[in-house]
Amino acid sequence: MPLREHLLELRKRLFLVACGLVVGAVAGWLLYDPLLEVLRRPLDLAAAAQGKDIALNFTALGSPLDIKVKAALFLSVVVTCPWWLYQVWAFVTPGLTRAERRYAYGFLGAAVPLFLGGATLAWWVLPHAVDILATFVPDGTSQLVTAQDYLTFVMRLVLAFGIAFVSPVLLVGLNLAGLLRHETLAKGWRWAVLIAFVFAAVMTPTPDALTMILVALPICVLYFGALGVAMVHDRRADRRRVAADR
Repeated sequence: MPLREHLLELRKRLFLVACGLVVGAVAGWLLYDPLLEVLRRPLDLAAAAQGKDIALNFTALGSPLDIKVKAALFLSVVVTCPWWLYQVWAFVTPGLTRAERRYAYGFLGAAVPLFLGGATLAWWVLPHAVDILATFVPDGTSQLVTAQDYLTFVMRLVLAFGIAFVSPVLLVGLNLAGLLRHETLAKGWRWAVLIAFVFAAVMTPTPDALTMILVALPICVLYFGALGVAMVHDRRADRRRVAADR
């Protein structure tokens, strides 16, 4: 495809993603109250465990409305992940053959549970992070957590973990499209492991090394899984190419 057609395809996919997010945001708007209760739970658990006064604080007149819109969009991104992940694959796969496209759709089926798995891991990390950070609140004082900052922190944590878990599937997609060989992935495994542990150290604000290892290990396993799939695909593609040249 020429560059112009690629840009038109990208615009089309972005428009479809935006439409899906708007539909999901409507559901998020309607479910705002129970969603806010779920988001507040880590703060309530930390306050109960340490006997401190920790609560969300809306600092501006329009802050409650702003938080409601952002929370609705946050829920929309999580709920509509099958839709926008499909749009990513649809943008990558036009150059594939029909057989390779069916092969890629199988990995799309893996991307959704991986994204949700990463989001679930982030949600498991969140209460531990909030509890540890709350220990620095001096006794006899109250911590009023700015609602916007707290929601931004939760959104970044959940989405970062979800995207990190999906990234090996995207590497497989690039391999299927012929844009990335398994040799490149094999050469970069040390950097991949380093990035995984740096990511885990940054995104888990807890002092223990065990949590960091538990977060980084699945990402490393997924990377090497993507390397294995790419290796199998490249060998099959090379054999077909050699047979065609004879």
